[in-house]
Amino acid sequence: MVLSIATTGKSMSRAARGTARLFLSGCRQRELIATYELSPISYDPTKATSSHQIKLQMPIDQKKIDVIRSNQFLAILDELGVGAFTVDLNRKVKSMNLAAQALMGLKENDVKEKDCREIFTGVPCMTTCLLRGNSNAVTDEPDVEVINENETARLLTRMAIPIYDASYQLAGCLTILQDHSPIADLIDRIHYEERSLKIILDNLDVGIFTVNRGGYITFFNHKAEKISGYGRRQVLGKSCSTIFGKGEANDLFSLKKSIRKGIKQSVRHEEIISKAGEKVPVRANVIALKNEKDAIVGGLATFHDLTLEHQLDQVISDRYTFHDMIGKSPEMQKVFETVSVIAGTDATILIEGPTGTGKDLLAKVIHSSSQRASCPFVKVNCAAIPDNLLESEMFGYVKGAFTGADRDKPGRFSEADGGSIFLDEIGELPLSLQAKLLRVLEDREFYPLGSRHTLKVDVRILSASNKKLDMLVEDGLFRKDLFYRLNVFRLRLPTLKDRKIDLPLLLRHILRRLCAARGNHPVNISKSTMEILLKFDYPGNVRELENILEHALIISQKQEILPEHLPDYIQQTMAVADGPAQTVDKLLKRSIPGERERILQALNQHGGNRAGTAQALSIDRTTLWRKMKRYNIL
Repeated sequence: MVLSIATTGKSMSRAARGTARLFLSGCRQRELIATYELSPISYDPTKATSSHQIKLQMPIDQKKIDVIRSNQFLAILDELGVGAFTVDLNRKVKSMNLAAQALMGLKENDVKEKDCREIFTGVPCMTTCLLRGNSNAVTDEPDVEVINENETARLLTRMAIPIYDASYQLAGCLTILQDHSPIADLIDRIHYEERSLKIILDNLDVGIFTVNRGGYITFFNHKAEKISGYGRRQVLGKSCSTIFGKGEANDLFSLKKSIRKGIKQSVRHEEIISKAGEKVPVRANVIALKNEKDAIVGGLATFHDLTLEHQLDQVISDRYTFHDMIGKSPEMQKVFETVSVIAGTDATILIEGPTGTGKDLLAKVIHSSSQRASCPFVKVNCAAIPDNLLESEMFGYVKGAFTGADRDKPGRFSEADGGSIFLDEIGELPLSLQAKLLRVLEDREFYPLGSRHTLKVDVRILSASNKKLDMLVEDGLFRKDLFYRLNVFRLRLPTLKDRKIDLPLLLRHILRRLCAARGNHPVNISKSTMEILLKFDYPGNVRELENILEHALIISQKQEILPEHLPDYIQQTMAVADGPAQTVDKLLKRSIPGERERILQALNQHGGNRAGTAQALSIDRTTLWRKMKRYNIL
């Protein structure tokens, strides 16, 4: 007698719903076949339906077991854990294997020579008995009850096979028993685990969906429904691109790339189009799903709704924003409070602060907050105009005032009539012009160059200096009386080094403004880059910060800003947080085993094309250039 066990696998159907089925059939061409099939639960598209068959091969005619081999057959079934017993034509139990004894809770000696009808109960067993009418058919009753010695009923599967004697006359039957409980428990456990996992996934505050290799959605949790506005019945089996849109901005959260390359992708900021046609900001992560053979079978995406986060950012931004200026440091809050009080007056204001702190921006804020907002705002950089031209530039001239003056030309004060004039770097104003400016402040009138008649102007004077004017007064470089006229209200803007608490707000605010100006989605700053930017002292203040971010944004090519995207002078001077003794430059020069060979191989495959090589290596061209320089490939 030969015993063999074989397993076969079936492809997963698209509509698998987590069911389990048990099939038990009779002899087929010398084989007793017991088959069970388990379909996958819907949340895991990687598991295929599997069908397992246990085959018992016997050298006997189809559907026949002789008396001699029946006991041998019982032993084989015992080895498989399948219960079985034999009865004669009088329905007397002749033998029972150990597996059947365990299933029924009875000993062989307790049932031997007993009528099987004392053991089994129920009409189906009586009405379809194989020995009734000397039937040659194999009978299969899925539900029969067995009464054990404790008179406890147990539901079993029963299959009866006829036994023949040497003359091929019916001599009895062999009954095979199989307990439903383990499979029923397995089904219940699968259903319970499926329900439990679905409950867990549906209660997570993150959208989750899966797709197969073709990009068709196979699972969609409750949060995904809420974020997108689509019900899962509307999206299951649909292409991901038909739900979330096409194009670079909504490229399936890079799912196609993840599935194709088998890699994980993180998209810090993305926008999806909801069912209502609204843009929803999200942060997404996508991974490829693989089966037990490491073959890619689909992809999974998780996405967080950033709407509330963006709204919170806006609230914070509004709270710490004064027109176009932003800051929550005590120094900046004091400036904002003062400006809100004096902006509506015509008081002369002096703004002091180092270069790049935003003096001209503050002057514009003051003007736009005043009653003169609809009138001209004229800026004069006193340090940028040559001394011999400064007077005519500020006060204008009349025809014939000097050689080449063939017509009258109004000065900046005349242009600002009714509005505000901003005198930037007023500390650079020559002493000869300081007296003339003093008269404008006192009398609101002046003589254009070459004219004998004064011009009246209604103008508010705002001035700024990166030097302390009181120190210039002490040094005799600035008129004391003019200083007092200008210094009705003095606002002092702190350096960026002295307001580091404002840096995160400024970084986000400036980066969003730069991205919006280029029509890009907001770009994320990596943790290591943020640590570098927070440590840097910014001698050029906010202006330098803007230049650094603009540089990094261009180099990063709309991707996450990394340390290597920062200007070289910052990389060479700033230490990375996770290695205080190492500069970014040193870290960039660190060799990675095998990296040089991978770069050379990619270059050869793309004919030396750096753009194609960088794309194949999943890095930007600037990073590729740095690595090529490091490994002397250039």
